[in-house]
Amino acid sequence: MTPTLKNAIVLWEFLSSGRGHQRSELIVVCGSYDLRVCDYACELLAKGIAEHLLFTGNTGNWTKHLWENTEASIFAQRALKNGVRPEQFSLEDRATNFAENISFARAMFPDVRSATFLTKPNSTLRVVSTLPIQWPGLEAWVDAPNYSFPEEVSNNVGVLGVIEEMVGDIQRIMLYPQKGFQIEQVIPKEVEQAWEYLVKQGFDHHLIS
Repeated sequence: MTPTLKNAIVLWEFLSSGRGHQRSELIVVCGSYDLRVCDYACELLAKGIAEHLLFTGNTGNWTKHLWENTEASIFAQRALKNGVRPEQFSLEDRATNFAENISFARAMFPDVRSATFLTKPNSTLRVVSTLPIQWPGLEAWVDAPNYSFPEEVSNNVGVLGVIEEMVGDIQRIMLYPQKGFQIEQVIPKEVEQAWEYLVKQGFDHHLIS
């Protein structure tokens, strides 16, 4: 295994930590380039984890080049193919980041007291960190489909694309608490060192300038 992959796995394991779900009033499905998130939401719905799905997302760095429609609408089409009935889901198609995914969901469902949020594995910690700021007091869990890096990443972005994304996410976890966007997370030394290595290797396209 190359040093790049070894360091990227360190980031993947850190960013994917804290996954889980419980019986909730609502499942909020954060849109992305990975339709497996939608498939997992449909599975949890069928298992009775919640009775309603909210698909949230406009377009992002990747999906604006992938699809002509919003992430929410693409996920909704996928859910219908998976057998979900139209009355079992709602759409929010304005959100362009995790803060908006959460705050717009809160605005649509202000009486909800418990929710499970679904995202990609490597985005779990970002959502965990953003939830207390955007929806304080909510009893919330964050979950993701269980697939591995690098073998099972989405072909829509590939391994190198996921590494770029993770490097950008680590930087946001470092900087966003100072801006009031996220709660602070302790970043282990080995994660910081892996991040620094990957930045030096040129994985800097998703960094905040």
